[in-house]
Amino acid sequence: MSIAQARKNTIDQQIRPWGGLNYIANNALREIPREAFVPDKYENLAFADIEIPLGKNAKMLSPKVEGRLLDALNIKKNEAVLEVGTGSGYLTAVLSKLCQSVTSIEINEELSNKAKDRLESLGINNVNLEVGDASKGWNSDDFFDVVVVGSAVPKITGRYFHLLNVGGRIFVIEGSGSAMSAKLITRKSEHKWETKSLFETQIDTMQGLETSASFEF
Repeated sequence: MSIAQARKNTIDQQIRPWGGLNYIANNALREIPREAFVPDKYENLAFADIEIPLGKNAKMLSPKVEGRLLDALNIKKNEAVLEVGTGSGYLTAVLSKLCQSVTSIEINEELSNKAKDRLESLGINNVNLEVGDASKGWNSDDFFDVVVVGSAVPKITGRYFHLLNVGGRIFVIEGSGSAMSAKLITRKSEHKWETKSLFETQIDTMQGLETSASFEF
């Protein structure tokens, strides 16, 4: 099977049946070579319906979760995106095709550097990579339209919610153990927020929050 066919099958057989129906997002997922972001020993599993390990404390999200979160966020070309957890840089690359700019934070400097090399090799130049511990809270002079939290948090709190523009959206998987729910939080007005539960799942908790009660954004 060709790589192109494998990418198409991932869209048709994993992402779309699970609710990832956003045509523009799926094109971006198809365009970015997922296999180039997978560790060598997992290359044959690049398109499998699994979370691929990136090291001791990091994994790639499964394709169907990536597709579903992109469908829910419905990112526009003029929007600024904050990604919490760069990981391999694959989702970062996909996001870069959908928006104006991406700021991506990663606690592991080695992962961030590898992602930088991969993004540069693809000629992607609208991504700003930062190394830091987002579990401790993160402040910025910038404002964002979309926030993607790439690992689970026990509970998200709104200390930094003011960084989200009105109309902005946060994707986060909230909960612990086997009771985790993917949520879309939308800022409807200055003081009004709407939370929508999307699906149940189970992924690793953000490094630094394993025994914490909340994640402050």
